[in-house]
Amino acid sequence: MKQLLLLLFFTNLFSSTLHLSTSANPSRLNPILATDSSSSEITGFLFNGLIKYDKDSSTIIGDLAKKFYFKDNKTIVFELKQGVKWHDGVEFTSKDVLFTYKTLTSPKISSPYSAGFRFVESVKALDRYRVQVIYKKPYFKALETWMMGIIPQHILGEEKNLMNSSFNTNPIGTGPYTLYQLEHSKNIILKAYDNYFEGKAKIDKISFHVIADPMTRFLMLKSSALDVGSVEPMQFERQLEDDFFTKFNIHEKISLSYTYLGFNLRLDKFKNPKVREAISLGIDRSEIVKILFFDHAKVCTGPFLPSSTAYNKNVKAVKQNIQKAKELLQSAGYNKDNPFSFEIVTSNSSSIRPYAAQIMQHQLKKIGVEVKLRVMEWQAFLNMVVFPHKFDTVLLGWGLSPTPDPYMFWHSDSDKQGGFNLVGYNNPLVDKMIEESQSIVDREKLSDIWKKMFKIITDDNPYLFLYIPNSITSINRSIKNIEPSKSGIWHNYIEWEK
Repeated sequence: MKQLLLLLFFTNLFSSTLHLSTSANPSRLNPILATDSSSSEITGFLFNGLIKYDKDSSTIIGDLAKKFYFKDNKTIVFELKQGVKWHDGVEFTSKDVLFTYKTLTSPKISSPYSAGFRFVESVKALDRYRVQVIYKKPYFKALETWMMGIIPQHILGEEKNLMNSSFNTNPIGTGPYTLYQLEHSKNIILKAYDNYFEGKAKIDKISFHVIADPMTRFLMLKSSALDVGSVEPMQFERQLEDDFFTKFNIHEKISLSYTYLGFNLRLDKFKNPKVREAISLGIDRSEIVKILFFDHAKVCTGPFLPSSTAYNKNVKAVKQNIQKAKELLQSAGYNKDNPFSFEIVTSNSSSIRPYAAQIMQHQLKKIGVEVKLRVMEWQAFLNMVVFPHKFDTVLLGWGLSPTPDPYMFWHSDSDKQGGFNLVGYNNPLVDKMIEESQSIVDREKLSDIWKKMFKIITDDNPYLFLYIPNSITSINRSIKNIEPSKSGIWHNYIEWEK
């Protein structure tokens, strides 16, 4: 720790460096393949989409596009900003947009983001700086689809195998930062791009310290070795002294994410809905929130967040009911002589989830269910358990956009290699509702069908929806120009100074 602190001190003497942490090595620094949180976070500094949300996540504004408009309810025209340069100095043009679309829809890659383009009929470069997109039918997320990071045609146009390309560890983007250094399990350093089209970022470098252990991340934050970091509720309430608050500002808001226990519905043991309901009734979600979060979280009641128009407020949180849970297990053929047992697998990248798993293990003993626990390193968890679907249950979370797309998580078509329907959920009625909803652009009608979907999915118990944590972010007071908003603090990071 002392050597690291000395290194950080001398680094700061010569340039401004923003010190952050990430819990795992990024798998691919390529926006169309970045499915883990570390990769997604870092690629966000390296690449741009055509459009983005404004600071309050309420309005869509231009990013690489200076202007965009609907010619009719199926046709969008994007007018691109001129003079935007890739990190190697080559100009960004409409060819790159067309190439990104063709790559995402190619059978040669496996990406869950391809689903967002399934209704696109054609993408055409009208000229060097204009792109026309025609959809097969009206699509409620026609614009949001183009928040996807754009990749360079001049570098990847002849690439034979993008999944294993060297580009994924040597990315070239259009973003405000370039990749300067990539040391797995050590440091990932980004450097401000001199020719960024919105002006060079005022902080010279961003250093991501790869730290798997949550306690080590917390200790580094307390010692000011990190400039920005998340603080867990228990740490906030019990482990921070007054001097911490003289060095750091705190920004807290409800997160756009939830944590769930997902059943592998491909396994016979979880196909009986009575078993899933019994496990749900055996868990006291309020106790988990109380023990682990104090007042910094709320119980999650379903697949869409309270801030979304898809949220169904009439679906109430499940209350623990030990007697009914035992009765359901007995009717499913389980008892003291033949107890139901399963394994919960989660990652050590979160300091909270392993404890949540332990609490559930204890709670489920009360209904006669035996639970084994396994905690893994993040990349091993993803590559050996989650994506190969080799689990009984997984304790995981999703971060959601302000406009959710149920297709990615709940349609049976997304139960495939690289898809986000990780648990193998298959409900023909939900499939039909999702398909019908895709072409509804009337937001009230869309809200109605989503709310019905919310209740059906919750009743099916493919997940046990557990909690929605607050995001507690601490920021070094030496960083200037931070403007907190509804979306958080990062919307204007190129203006930050240190």
